[in-house]
Amino acid sequence: MSDIKLALLGSEGAGKTAVLVRFLTRRFIGEYASSANSLYHKRMSIDGRQLNLEIFDSCSQSSGNTCIQEEPVNWADGFVVVYNISDRTSFLHAKSVLQQIKEAREESSKGLVDIPVFLVGNKQDLCNARQVCEEEGRALAQEERCHFQEVSAAEDYLEISNLFTKLIRHVMDNLKHCAGRRRYSGSKSMAKLINNVFGKRRKSV
Repeated sequence: MSDIKLALLGSEGAGKTAVLVRFLTRRFIGEYASSANSLYHKRMSIDGRQLNLEIFDSCSQSSGNTCIQEEPVNWADGFVVVYNISDRTSFLHAKSVLQQIKEAREESSKGLVDIPVFLVGNKQDLCNARQVCEEEGRALAQEERCHFQEVSAAEDYLEISNLFTKLIRHVMDNLKHCAGRRRYSGSKSMAKLINNVFGKRRKSV
């Protein structure tokens, strides 16, 4: 069984936890904000391969920069960065997060920068209140060399399921290419953080 590790990032109100719970349970939970990090587990099969999926859901902070500094950037095999299409501030935060991921990987992953990342514009159902056009999201994704998709956690389970399936497939391909190279691990302080966070907040779905 293969282990796949993903991390979700996004500002308060972006709906990243709603996106995640929609994928894991098919249910929509509405608005949800947490001041704590959580780790979710799911076993699934993709293309005939059994996977043990771990998804780290970071705390939501409207201030933007607090949680990204604590993220296990070297732990994750792939990232989902979520913003709210009806909130330009969340889009600017997502742009900052993408930059921070890139910079952190360049500093600590020995050149393995091209990790799969999906930029996700959530709340597509709020088009009447849109502040970020789809072309802007697509242009940012192209600039940062990541994948892009708009979704609605409130209305469509299938598109979110397909998004995660695509990301997991990209992760599997990426890990296959890196199979001959030593999997990177964080510093001792990062490992301690992961143990502290994950040991206290483990959730199974």
